[in-house]
Amino acid sequence: MKPAAIAALTLVALVFVAAPARAQVSSQQSLSNVVSFLLVNRSVPTGDFEGDQLAAAAARDAIIGFLQNELARLPINSPASGFVYRLDPDIGATVRLSDSFGPFFMERSLTIGSRQAAIGVAFTSSSFTAIDGRNLRDATLVSTASRFVGETTPFDVETLTLRLRTQAFTLSGTYGLGDRFDVSAAVPFVTIAMDGERVDTYRGDAAVQATATASASGIGDMIVRGKFTVFRRGASGVAVQAEALLPTGDEANLLGSGETIFTPRVIGSYERSWVALHGSAGYSFGGASDAADVSGAITVAASPRITFTGECLARRLSTSNQLVDAVAPHPSLVGIETIRLSAREVVTTRAVVVGGVRWNPGGRWLFSANILHPLTTAGLNSRWVGSITIDYSFGG
Repeated sequence: MKPAAIAALTLVALVFVAAPARAQVSSQQSLSNVVSFLLVNRSVPTGDFEGDQLAAAAARDAIIGFLQNELARLPINSPASGFVYRLDPDIGATVRLSDSFGPFFMERSLTIGSRQAAIGVAFTSSSFTAIDGRNLRDATLVSTASRFVGETTPFDVETLTLRLRTQAFTLSGTYGLGDRFDVSAAVPFVTIAMDGERVDTYRGDAAVQATATASASGIGDMIVRGKFTVFRRGASGVAVQAEALLPTGDEANLLGSGETIFTPRVIGSYERSWVALHGSAGYSFGGASDAADVSGAITVAASPRITFTGECLARRLSTSNQLVDAVAPHPSLVGIETIRLSAREVVTTRAVVVGGVRWNPGGRWLFSANILHPLTTAGLNSRWVGSITIDYSFGG
C-alpha cells in the first residue's frame, strides 16, 4: 500500500506546496488571535479534519495559557524597600536596622518602618526561546506531520516558529503604617512583540503556509501587598503577608491573566551582621489554577553599601497544560500515521534561580541588577532574564 499512499498524499500536499500565496496576519490582530491563527489552520493532509481541529485547539489553548501565566507574572522586584529603619529610644532617632538590602523578588520578614516610604522603578527584558522544553525558534516545533509506520522521520511535516520578546517597566511603592506593618504596590507597564511562521516541508520542499506579526503595550496585572511582622528579634523574625494580583492587564493581548489571584504567605528571616537567610511559603487561590510557592534566599552584606544576593523560587500548579505529540493511524491510508501537536492536563512545577548585587551609592538611593535563569523546562522559558532597579527611600 505504500505506493498508493505516497501518490494520494503527494497530490494533496502539492496543492499546499504549490500555492502561490500565503496567509498573513497583521499587527492589528490581538496576540491571542495571532497564536490561534498560526496553530489552527494546518495544511498536512491527515484525513481527519475534526481530529486536526481538536488537537490544534488544545495546543492553542495550552500555549495561550503559558503566555498569559508567564507574561502576567513577569519577574517583578519586590516592592518592599531595601532599607529598613526603627526608632531607637535611647538616642531618640531613626536608625537603619540591617546592613543587608534584602532579596530581589521575595520579601524578608522586616517591614520598612513606621512612616517610612520607598519608591522604585525596575526594567526587565526577556526573550522567550522554549516552551515545555521545545525550541520555539529553530523550526523544530512540529504542529502536524505524516510518516510511515515504523519510521521516525516524517515525509510531510509542518513546523511552527515563534519569536516572543517582552520589556517591562515596573513602578513600585511601599509605606510603613507602623513598626510592624507596611503596604506596597507594583504596577508593570509591558511591551510584547511577537512574530511567527508556519512552514510545510514535503520530501525536502518547504513552503511557508502562514506568517503573523503582532505587538501590544499597556498596563500589566497590578500587585498589592500587606505585611505584618509577628515576631522580631533584631533583624530576624517571622511575618505574614497577603498579596493580590489584580486583573488590570489586557487579557486578549496577553498583558494579564484576566482573573484576581489571592496569595497568603508566611515569611521567615534569620540575619547576622553580614549574612542572612530568608524563606517564604504561600498558596495562591484563583486564576486558571491554584498554586503553592516556596522561596529561599541568602544575602551577603559585603559592606554597608553592597549586598550580594542569591535566590531560588519554585511554584507548583495544581492544574496546568503540557504539550504532547498525539500519534494516530491515518483513517484511510494503510501504513501511514499522523502526528499532531496537542496538550494534556498535568501538575506542573516551575523553578528559577536569581543572582545579583544591590548597591547604595549614597544617601537613600539603591541600585540593583540581577539575572534570572530557569531550572525547569515546563511552560514558557527564556534562557536568561535581566533586571535593573532604582529605588529611593524617604521617611517621616
